Amino acid sequence: MQPETLAWIILALPLLSAAGITLFTRRNAGLSAAVSVTAVAAAFVASVLLVLSYRGLHIPAGECLIASVNWLNVGGLSVELGLRLDSLSNVMLLGVTGVGLMIHIYSCGYMAGDPSYARFFASLSLFMFSMLGIVLASNFVMMFVFWELVGVSSYLLIGFWFERPAAADAAKKAFLTNRIGDFGFLLGIIAVWASLGTVDFLDLQRALAADPQALGAFASLAGVLVFMGAMGKSAQFPLHVWLPDAMEGPTPVSALIHAATMVAAGVYMLARSFFLFELAPAWPESLGFLSGISALDVIAWTGGITSLMAALMAVQQSDIKRILAYSTLSQLGYMVMAVGCARPEAGMYHLVTHAFFKALLFLGAGSVIHALHHEQDIWKMGGLRSRLPVTYWTFLVGTLALCGVPPFSGFYSKDGILAAAETRPVLFGLALVVAALTTFYMFRLVLVALRGEPRDAAASHAHESPSVMLWPLRFLAIASVFAGFWGIDTALKRGLGMAGASGHEDHGGFLAGVFEPFGHAPLAAFLGLFATGIGFAVAWTLYGSHPVRDPLPERLGPLARWMRDKFYFDEAYAWLIRCTHDALAAVADWVDRWIVAGMFVRGLAGATDVAGRALRLVLTGNLQTYAFLAAAGMVVALWIVVL
Repeated sequence: MQPETLAWIILALPLLSAAGITLFTRRNAGLSAAVSVTAVAAAFVASVLLVLSYRGLHIPAGECLIASVNWLNVGGLSVELGLRLDSLSNVMLLGVTGVGLMIHIYSCGYMAGDPSYARFFASLSLFMFSMLGIVLASNFVMMFVFWELVGVSSYLLIGFWFERPAAADAAKKAFLTNRIGDFGFLLGIIAVWASLGTVDFLDLQRALAADPQALGAFASLAGVLVFMGAMGKSAQFPLHVWLPDAMEGPTPVSALIHAATMVAAGVYMLARSFFLFELAPAWPESLGFLSGISALDVIAWTGGITSLMAALMAVQQSDIKRILAYSTLSQLGYMVMAVGCARPEAGMYHLVTHAFFKALLFLGAGSVIHALHHEQDIWKMGGLRSRLPVTYWTFLVGTLALCGVPPFSGFYSKDGILAAAETRPVLFGLALVVAALTTFYMFRLVLVALRGEPRDAAASHAHESPSVMLWPLRFLAIASVFAGFWGIDTALKRGLGMAGASGHEDHGGFLAGVFEPFGHAPLAAFLGLFATGIGFAVAWTLYGSHPVRDPLPERLGPLARWMRDKFYFDEAYAWLIRCTHDALAAVADWVDRWIVAGMFVRGLAGATDVAGRALRLVLTGNLQTYAFLAAAGMVVALWIVVL
């Protein structure tokens, strides 16, 4: 079967699953789950076949296949419903469908007994369809359509337990925050189309390659506007506030959003449209003060700030899922920073490996929560190593991969990011600090929640999760260990047209050498390991004795409170909204209540009513009264005439 046909099948399967469950099988929970799991499993198999078929065509690096049908012609805008196949999209297809399959299987056990079981799987299928559409999109308009579908799907999943006010509020917060970034994204797409007359990625890339000045003074502005879309979906500062609250959704949803789907969309979009960001700085005259700053500078520093800020927040969280949520924020900052350092392949490499071990960590956290009857406070856990052995060891594998310990996959992908930042000393130092903080807060989580003695009755009586939840953990643990040797980085470079750009990526063929990072980027590799060691040493010093409460607040004082309260971003935004939106709403309410409704509507109505009542007083039906009024009127008229 041709790759193009397989691509259409992959995209259609989850959509058919969502429609089938919604229309036909909603009353049968087991059948709905089977339909959803079968659809994503078939999509994964089709993705494997597509990759094998694509490799057999021996398409040169940087080239692609396009499968498209004409969709829209309006004025000078022509949009095709097109699927783009290259090594970049192929890697993402395998990652999204593979990790998605593990999460679907896990959900069968985790969500068992939920009264909205069928609705959950219908929403999961819709979410998969939306993300696969972003991965396969061949132009900005099609990507934006699926981009918005991802937003709708995430709203449904985050607010799945909508009867809980916190979940409903979190869903609204995610939806509205993403609309801010999406508005900038839409403006960026319009700016690109207005300047170049096309929204197709391949046509745009060729046009800018032929004339790098084609966007003129709007080159950097258009890049920053497009980047705003990634700021929303990938939760970058200052639009990061929605992601931690997304933990109100079921744990499989958290794993899906934080691993291979929603938050991955922003980084993938940056890599797909990287040709826009590498243009020379050019701003409109009114923004001339930014003349020396490129779009890549904005991206790099946004990612760096997000990474450090989120890592600091994670240090003082007590909810196991929120710790992992802030970890995702921090790692997304890493990926965005790599793109800003002109190394999109490094950001994408970390995105793929991160999908494996972050899904593993969230599903492992879900196994713990399931065993403890939905307890999420790590200071009420402890002693789970012997009671949940599979969960413990797989969670430890995910932790080591996230911390960048060799030979786990996270070491190789993180090394690429550190190597990308070497040319920018401040960002490089920031990345090393984040590496140390990552190891610190993750081993704080492991030592407090999983080791030591039980701190609560639920922890004392915990037992391992069912097999349907454990097998996905095992498979993801294997991927977390070996993904660094699968040649993912080479495939990504081919998709971005970068194969052979430097000498080290192809030396080992398909399998990368275990010590390869120490050869091509020794400074980044050694300092990264040193930072990891420092983080572990501090975590072991503070939590190795398994204290019953956190000793860090006493040492850090007010700083610990700031980190625990997320640097008061939510409070600052609430104050800003009160001073702007709410103040404007209050003024509009006063004008509407007293001017429009009071003076004009009720005022005119009242005046008419009073006038009518006054006239009614003189309409007595008495002839003498009418004669008197007529005479009085004549007297008044004569008086006016005489004067």
